[in-house]
Amino acid sequence: MSVVKNHDVQSINLSTSTEKAFDYIANPVNLEKWTGAFKNADDKSALLVTPNGELKIGLETKTNKELGTIDWYMTMPDNSVGVAYSRVTSGPDGNAIYSFVLIAPPVPLEEIEGTLAAQIGQLKEELIKLQEILTA
Repeated sequence: MSVVKNHDVQSINLSTSTEKAFDYIANPVNLEKWTGAFKNADDKSALLVTPNGELKIGLETKTNKELGTIDWYMTMPDNSVGVAYSRVTSGPDGNAIYSFVLIAPPVPLEEIEGTLAAQIGQLKEELIKLQEILTA
């Protein structure tokens, strides 16, 4: 029996304080600046850019500054919900470490592996872009 991978975990060291990193990442307006997946994001909705076009989705950002958690809940047009979990922590050098748990999107099982694989590559690029923005 093969097990389909339904998530990926990535992290990056950020040459900035945990507070600066948290404040920037937690603001949904900034999503379009460092991700390729979002345009026109705010605290209620976003335009999600996919290989098949753009979708208007509901977007809820749940944060806990004390714990460093920033989680996104994305309600798709069919009312399915996709989630992404992340956390900003302090590294031993005092700079921020940003970790991101990418969950496979709510699509039929046969599409998950390809879709998740594409998202893994995109997330790697987005984390590098985030690092560049926060260290500028």
